[in-house]
Amino acid sequence: MRVAAVDCGTNSLRLLVADVDPAVGSLTDVERRLELVRLGQGVDATGRLAPDALARTLRVLRAYAAIIEAAGVSALRMVATSATRDAANAAEFVTGVRDVLGIEPEVLSGEDEARLSFTGATAELVGRAAGPYLVADIGGGSTEFVLGDPAAGPAEAAVSVNIGCVRLTERHLHGDPPTEAEVAAARADIDAALDLVEAKIPVAEARTLVGLAGSVTTVAALALGLDGYDADRIHHARISAAAAADQAMRLLAQTRAERAALAVMHPGRVDVIGAGALVLARIMERFGFGEVLVSEHDILDGLAWSLVTSAIPRAQPHVECGGHANEHN
Repeated sequence: MRVAAVDCGTNSLRLLVADVDPAVGSLTDVERRLELVRLGQGVDATGRLAPDALARTLRVLRAYAAIIEAAGVSALRMVATSATRDAANAAEFVTGVRDVLGIEPEVLSGEDEARLSFTGATAELVGRAAGPYLVADIGGGSTEFVLGDPAAGPAEAAVSVNIGCVRLTERHLHGDPPTEAEVAAARADIDAALDLVEAKIPVAEARTLVGLAGSVTTVAALALGLDGYDADRIHHARISAAAAADQAMRLLAQTRAERAALAVMHPGRVDVIGAGALVLARIMERFGFGEVLVSEHDILDGLAWSLVTSAIPRAQPHVECGGHANEHN
């Protein structure tokens, strides 16, 4: 079954078109795209989606609609996460998506987001890494945590906390590079959020930490010393706590220009990667993990699986391309 999944976060808009066969447990990429549109620009301060951020996001979504149309998918699901949960004018975004795709984005709760990410990240790990797994998905506006072992049943516990890389940068990391006081303030914000995580999830039960999203994969690429971003080498790499901490301190000490010059750095992550790396390093130190297992598979893969395993019918795609809409069966 060919399906499409779209994930709109605070920082990125991502697309997965995949062929999924639940009978053999395989998910094969047809197309995987990422654009850093920064939908959550200023949401933490204003409580609203900025007009230019909305325009950027919908422009990329139209390009994705063309890919979905050409692929001939049989089912489509789009979700929106932290920035949309927090925005007073989220209805403008929902209307724009409906005009482009013909379906409304599902505005996920933090816990729903965490559970979908868990499914996408751990489907391949049974028998390859020790469970239970603590999955940490470090996004732009929030970080989701979920504990469980798919070999033993559904995930046990999930929580979302507002320590994403965009939110922390906008709140605290204003210098170029950030000052020691700014970094200390960001660290205190992270540690307070991790107090909440520890109160809601028995993290000590986890035997493997699985890290998701661009902050984690970029730190992994740097720790591996890659000459360019290589998803195949990053996927399922194991990065030590010492290496993660070293990269966080290095990134926070660099200027914007120095970070931009790094071979693995996506231009849209240059200003926020220090905060994301700091979140990862604090998680590992706080919860006593000696290494993180890095996954390139995440909520997009969880969404794709949900389209073939859920008993709930999903909308058929009805996408706008070149000024007109077409339906696919």
